[in-house]
Amino acid sequence: MTELLEKFERLENHILCTQKTVLNINEICTLAGLSKSTIYKLTMTGKIPHYKQAKHLYFDRIEIEAWLKTNRGFNVNEIEAKASTALTLKKKGVEA
Repeated sequence: MTELLEKFERLENHILCTQKTVLNINEICTLAGLSKSTIYKLTMTGKIPHYKQAKHLYFDRIEIEAWLKTNRGFNVNEIEAKASTALTLKKKGVEA
């Protein structure tokens, strides 16, 4: 029963995170699926967009969602298309 209650609380927290525009450290952990220590490391190195106010960290949900979408991987079709284009340009003597 407690496992079900914990799942419900996680789901409730996740829903609340998607409705707010400014998130605190706990909410960003839920949204991004990362630990607090990872979030702190990312803020210290400036790798994640954040705001600091009176010793508290805040995050803009839209900026975080955009940040999560950076460094997108390519699917097989996209990789094959890029390879084909590169080969065609190489045959024509053009640098890609």
